[in-house]
Amino acid sequence: MRLAISAIQPSLDGDVDPRFGRCQHFIIVDPETMEFEALENPNVGAMGAGIATAQFVTSKGVEAIITGSLGPNAFQVLAAAGIEMFTGITGKIRDALQAYNSGKLRATQQATVGPYFGMGRGMGRGPGFVPGMGPGGRPIPQAVPPSSPSREEEIANLKNRAQTLAQELAEIQRRIEEIEKKKE
Repeated sequence: MRLAISAIQPSLDGDVDPRFGRCQHFIIVDPETMEFEALENPNVGAMGAGIATAQFVTSKGVEAIITGSLGPNAFQVLAAAGIEMFTGITGKIRDALQAYNSGKLRATQQATVGPYFGMGRGMGRGPGFVPGMGPGGRPIPQAVPPSSPSREEEIANLKNRAQTLAQELAEIQRRIEEIEKKKE
C-alpha cells in the first residue's frame, strides 16, 4: 500500500503540513514497512494548486492521503480516484502513521475548507477559466457530492478544522519569532 502525507519537512521525523494543495513536500510511504520517498510538491505556487496537487498525488499510485486540510476541488479529484482521505491531522509524521496503522484515524467524507482557501490576493480564476477543466484543458474528474454529514461528523470536522487552524497559527507565530531573532 502507498500512503501520501503532506509534509513541512521531507522526513518521517518532520511535521504534517496543515495544507494539502500548497504543502511543501509529500512523504509517500508504505505504512507497514515504513519505506518512503520524499517528493517536493511541484504545485506550491500554482493556480489551482489543490486540483494539480491531487492529480500529482494520484499519479503516484497512492491509496490514501493524510493531511491537515483539504479543499473541495482536491477532495473531488481524490474521491473520483478512489483515494481515502484523512484530514485534521497535526503533529509528527511518525505519530500520524502510528495512528493510521492502529486504526485511530477516521476517513474524511467532505472537504474541510472552502474553495480557494489559502490563496493570496490576485489568485482568482483569471482569464481563460473554464469550469470543469484543469491544467492543459484536461477535464477535472467529478465526484458524486457527499451526503450531508451527521451532527457528530460535522462536529468532528469542525474540531479538525479548528485544530488545523491552530497549528497554522502556531507555525506563523514560530516563523515571525524566527525572523525577529535574525534581526537582533
